[in-house]
Amino acid sequence: MIEARCSCGALALSLPGPSRLVVACHCLDCQRRTGAPFGVGAFYLVEAGTISGTPKPYVRTAASGGKVSNYFCPDCGSTVYWQADNLPAMMGVAVGAIADPDFPSPVRSVFEQSKHGWVEIEGAGHFQQGSARAEG
Repeated sequence: MIEARCSCGALALSLPGPSRLVVACHCLDCQRRTGAPFGVGAFYLVEAGTISGTPKPYVRTAASGGKVSNYFCPDCGSTVYWQADNLPAMMGVAVGAIADPDFPSPVRSVFEQSKHGWVEIEGAGHFQQGSARAEG
């Protein structure tokens, strides 16, 4: 088991272990959500995670037109996980919330149309647009 949690520890998510689907996303929404040039999410089946604490949702419209619900800690504001309408059985978990330097690296780099020119994601599939869908 591994744990993803917010900065203050009030919101945590227990997970079965590292994910095989780790995605670096360069979309503007992920840049704004993280305050960084890209976000990295590990994707799990929704039923694989156990939540402790009470998250606050923020729902936005994604570039795809579907809705994305970001779940963050109402105390410290850290985003821990999210769910997208286009992947209803999956949840994305912020790899930074897992805070494990040995966590697997991204296998996909998506929305590279808005990637900062100095960012390089080695060993991943590269997509100008895209999603976390396994089929690309």
